[in-house]
Amino acid sequence: MTILLTIARKEWLDGIRNRWILAITLMLWGQAVGLAYFGGVASGLVGFTSIESTLASLASLAVVILPLIALMLGHDALIGEVERGTLLLLLTYPITPGQLLLGKFIGQALMLAAATALGFGSAALTLLLLTPALDTGVVLYLFAALILSAVLLGWIFLAMAYALSGWVNEKAKAAGASLILWFFFVVVFDLLMLGLLIGLPERLDFASLPYLMLLNPADIFRIFNLGLLSSAEVKTGVLAAGSSLGLEPAGLLAGLLLWLGSIMGLARFLFQRSLLRI
Repeated sequence: MTILLTIARKEWLDGIRNRWILAITLMLWGQAVGLAYFGGVASGLVGFTSIESTLASLASLAVVILPLIALMLGHDALIGEVERGTLLLLLTYPITPGQLLLGKFIGQALMLAAATALGFGSAALTLLLLTPALDTGVVLYLFAALILSAVLLGWIFLAMAYALSGWVNEKAKAAGASLILWFFFVVVFDLLMLGLLIGLPERLDFASLPYLMLLNPADIFRIFNLGLLSSAEVKTGVLAAGSSLGLEPAGLLAGLLLWLGSIMGLARFLFQRSLLRI
């Protein structure tokens, strides 16, 4: 445990020195407040509209921004040590490859969680201060659910970055593969689901579509957050089908945890195998 904490502390301090936490926090806060008060400008509306439309917009924002941040944060975590020539030096100490991977992940995961909580948490406080008519309990509940699920989503894509970093043999390849992975899960997957929904009505029952969406952690995140909202107007497109998924919020969170555990297991396997090439 001491070894894990030492490695995690080093990654945490690196994040502070590189101002990752500050940058992510300010970006999430600024975009959250901006969406809350200026998200309806295209429709001719300026100012706060409703907490439900704000949370729906924030969920759509987080599902694009956080995976990209996590992938860029962790894509060189392992292969970077190889290219700098420090990996073999680290492994001469009484530390196993699994401890090295998990320690680095814990440090960066805590950094990502802190930035997400500070960014969205400060946005919630800003909304409560600037819009006194809001129900404090509802705002805190919805934002707490958003933060919890956003942290899990970020950790999943951070684990994907570690898996890529343990698989490729060059940092540039890890960066390129990370962008491809982000594009697939955030953009392409939903287009494929939409194509199945519209183009293959006879082969794919509408009721089966929500369960296919469990194959994408980004969609689980959106279904979880939109499921907490009562307005039907925010549930459009493919996500309208996902809202009929017969899982409670706890089941969706369990799905995210299952994704996290599976990807971390894959990352450890790929990292162990990559050591044979060194």
